[in-house]
Amino acid sequence: MNLSKYIGDKAFMKTAILVGVPLMLQQLITGSVNLVDNLMVGQLGDAAIGGVAAVNRFYIIAQYGTNGIVAAGSIFIAQYYGARNQEKMKESFRFLINISCAIMLMFFLAAIFFPTAILGFFTPDQEIIQMGVYYIRLVAWSYLPIALTLCFSGAMRAVGETKIPLFVSAIAVLVNTVLNYCLIFGKFGFPQLGIRGAAYATVVARIIEVCILLYFLKDRDFGFKTKVKEIVKVPLTLSKKIMIKAAPLALNEILWSAGMATLFKFYSTRGAEVMSGYSISSTIGDIFFVLFGGMAAASTVLISQPLGANKLDEAKQHGYQLIGFSFVLSFIFASLMFISSFYIPYLYSNVSIEALKIAEIMLRIQSVMFAIYVLNTQNYFILRAGGDTKSTLIMDSAFMWCINIPLVGILAYFSPLSAFLLYIAGQSTDLIKLIFGYWLVKKEKWVVNLTHEPL
Repeated sequence: MNLSKYIGDKAFMKTAILVGVPLMLQQLITGSVNLVDNLMVGQLGDAAIGGVAAVNRFYIIAQYGTNGIVAAGSIFIAQYYGARNQEKMKESFRFLINISCAIMLMFFLAAIFFPTAILGFFTPDQEIIQMGVYYIRLVAWSYLPIALTLCFSGAMRAVGETKIPLFVSAIAVLVNTVLNYCLIFGKFGFPQLGIRGAAYATVVARIIEVCILLYFLKDRDFGFKTKVKEIVKVPLTLSKKIMIKAAPLALNEILWSAGMATLFKFYSTRGAEVMSGYSISSTIGDIFFVLFGGMAAASTVLISQPLGANKLDEAKQHGYQLIGFSFVLSFIFASLMFISSFYIPYLYSNVSIEALKIAEIMLRIQSVMFAIYVLNTQNYFILRAGGDTKSTLIMDSAFMWCINIPLVGILAYFSPLSAFLLYIAGQSTDLIKLIFGYWLVKKEKWVVNLTHEPL
């Protein structure tokens, strides 16, 4: 059997690894530091973990909505890069900066003026809400720097530059970790601020991150680089063209992350320990879900760039090979996740044993389902790389809100199912999603050169 037909030859795998690994390392660093942060906050008790977890669910909606715009803009940057059209690269870059900052500004204002209402959606527990309010009003000041960071990093990766975002992210998370330790616990002469200290650390780290990226953007010769005075200079025709692709993608990301926040609310009906355990398992799980980021970067380079160069057959072949390659990699990551479930949750101190047991079992459920998660995600990245954003909307968030959320909601409020059975029921819907998503890929509406479409 010729395996290269299904998972690519050595050159293909080398490219996928060289492009994907830096982003995977970047997300691994971020995930590891988030785990360390979570461990530090965990020493403040279950309410602190619950409050930070609820705030992070709100932030994820903002982040994913912004990511939808960045992903769409990056598709155009990558394809115009393949077509060697620098002016259109610049205009695409300006577009994603303007819209991304506008989205983050809305979430910033909501966090500043309506924190209690936001946190009250996730839990009725007043202690958790109070802790969350302390945190969200401070950490919200990091939202606009994050928007710019997402834009700069996304554009760099679209043209194959993955090392700079990795380097800058490593610095930012190091700063975040050190400041967390100093400000949460009052070390090295710093005040002991508890949960507020974690928020201050995040804001400072994010500001430093975007400043360093700005330095590299100014210092290096990127084709998409633009002058500040021209930042709003985007032709209406190109704006419409990108928005046609970006709107379904951004809507999908917002609906998907809002769906995850709703699921978090449903699982929390089983008690504060479940809320903490779910948060812990999600934080640990993120370390292994870095594979998704790597495959996303590989999909942009191996699919979007050939499409922009009008190499449609090559792009199509790469898409199917990425499915096979990601499937093989999923078993390695799933095994590591399963092993981690026996040890990592128990690094948390001052957290109830019930919450730790819940985190342990949820991690094992995730590890069993990991290959299905990976295949679903790769199908999504293939559709997105070719600009078939309507299919991504149908496959991802529409499926979640029509199938997954109604099922879990009904079982959460109208059945006596335990937290584990409720969680398994929710995760099992991904099997149906896998069949549907692969069918959309096989339709091959994503095999399109966007640079040849009329403006």
